Amino acid sequence: MKNKMVYVGMSADLVHPGHLNILKKAQELGEVVVGLLTDEAIATYKRVPYMEFEQRKQVIENIKGVSRVIPQTTLDYVPNLESLKPDYVVHGDDWKTGVQQKTRQRVIDTLAQWGGELVEVPYTQGISSTQLNKALKEIGTTPDVRLKSLRRMLKVKPLLRFLDIHNALSGLIIENTSIDTPQGKREFDGMWGSSLTDSTAKGKPDIEAVDVSARMTTLNEVLEVTTKPIIYDADTGGQLEHFKFTVRTLERLGVSAAIIEDKTGLKKNSLFGTDVEQTQDSIENFCLKIQAGKQAQATNDFMIIARIESLILDKGIDDAFARAKAYLEAGADGIMIHSRKKDPAEIFEFCRRYNTLENRKTLVAVPSSYNTVTEDELQDHGVNIVIYANQLLRSAYPAMLKTAQSILEHKRSAECDADMLPIKDILELIPGTK
Repeated sequence: MKNKMVYVGMSADLVHPGHLNILKKAQELGEVVVGLLTDEAIATYKRVPYMEFEQRKQVIENIKGVSRVIPQTTLDYVPNLESLKPDYVVHGDDWKTGVQQKTRQRVIDTLAQWGGELVEVPYTQGISSTQLNKALKEIGTTPDVRLKSLRRMLKVKPLLRFLDIHNALSGLIIENTSIDTPQGKREFDGMWGSSLTDSTAKGKPDIEAVDVSARMTTLNEVLEVTTKPIIYDADTGGQLEHFKFTVRTLERLGVSAAIIEDKTGLKKNSLFGTDVEQTQDSIENFCLKIQAGKQAQATNDFMIIARIESLILDKGIDDAFARAKAYLEAGADGIMIHSRKKDPAEIFEFCRRYNTLENRKTLVAVPSSYNTVTEDELQDHGVNIVIYANQLLRSAYPAMLKTAQSILEHKRSAECDADMLPIKDILELIPGTK
């Protein structure tokens, strides 16, 4: 008599007794085939897994009783079920509610077509992947793991969202803030080490008055208490010879990427546009800086992204596109295109042309001026990373100003309470306080 086939879908990033209980039940029913979710599939509803697909596959293949492991490329089980037509699907009973509720119903409906059965194993008390993930975050990460994380994310997620940091507390906000949606948890993928927000938080103008050493101090404070990747705003990169050392320092710290802009001279904020004197570097000189930075790297994981200021300086799409091609040929790992217009039309036109390049790489957008555009629209136009460049700092200042004015007006702080986070919540946000 033919063995019954049992299908088990799992992520298996952090294998715990709950997973083993499910596999044990599956073994009792027949030959076990594990549908291992790919990195891309997992990333559609939660964080990118700690272990890559091949590493997770190796673990599951070596568990007693598992006959074979095949990729499950979507959260939806149906394609694999229709291909295999298993007699049973075994799953924990914790998917009856939440993001996987509809997935469960589709499994039931699909199995019914050939008389298959869903077997659900009771949730293993005292074991939680969420709690295990939280514990891993508290342990922290290493520079090597963090450095690689941006490239890993870009491989498996169509769009990444980054938010500005200006101190360690802002890093903790980005690290821990998330919302639940019908598609799963939505959170920030990483942090933008903005020169504007770092300078402003230190009470200094955004003209590179805060030197690289001071910027590194801020980065170190953030790195100590977070695990997500950081993209560093390197302004112009400074002198070519100095940029080499900046790259090595960032790489050693575990920062994933640096973005350098193709301007020269004293740094002035791009959103001033042509209202102030700003000089764009020549294509030849900027390509040399990109090449010097790439040659200074010790690993292949660090990324140097070239920021094009042509649209800021009203030089048009043709100039921006020509620069993009040259910078990519010089070795840039991606392009950031910037605009100060309220309408995203010129950004979308640049995206359209950029997407025709054979050598196309990561595309970054910063919708500060054209802030009514949605992430979905940017993704549809080929943008890979969206950076919210200064929103945390800009929202912090009016909140603090309002509190200060209220205390002056009322000569006490009681009226501020409704606008403030309880001190207990602040303390719980800081690792190691308890």
